[in-house]
Amino acid sequence: MSLDNIKNAIPEYAKDIKLNVSGIANEEVLNAQQFWGCVLACAMAGGNAFVIAEAAEEAARNLSAEAMNAAKAAASIMAMNNVYYKFVGMSANPEYKTMPAKLRMNIIGNPGVDKADFELWSLAVSAMNGCKYCVDAHEHQLKGHEIGAAQIQTAVRIASVMAAASAVLTAEAAMGAQPMAMAA
Repeated sequence: MSLDNIKNAIPEYAKDIKLNVSGIANEEVLNAQQFWGCVLACAMAGGNAFVIAEAAEEAARNLSAEAMNAAKAAASIMAMNNVYYKFVGMSANPEYKTMPAKLRMNIIGNPGVDKADFELWSLAVSAMNGCKYCVDAHEHQLKGHEIGAAQIQTAVRIASVMAAASAVLTAEAAMGAQPMAMAA
């Protein structure tokens, strides 16, 4: 299992992260599409090549082609939106809040999968990227789709674990260590 490969690549000093990778692997709050879409979108947002490859491999066994594409699209569009809307929210100049974004975001309206699942993945990535405004907007949408706090919290837990695993393995690669699967 690919989450096991991620867990096994994490060094002992980050044992809590290892344990949390195991914990999310056993979670049962989200359905398979919600879970694997969240894992893939968050792996992409984390930016570590090993984590992305392992997550994508496992996600491909559990998601339709449409869901794979939508999870990747959620990571992609949030990479842009989180920067823009975080800036709008951080700026002391209120004028930016009245200006149109002028950014294409068509995928949000027609993601090719259940809208609630796409919103859940978008919220998780937005939490990773620290965009309060996007988190609030996606949470509002999720409540309209009757997605509860436990599902939202689980998606953000997945985001936090994927972010930590990505950070640790990126740092290890920078220090010359490589995950065992990549060392050969």
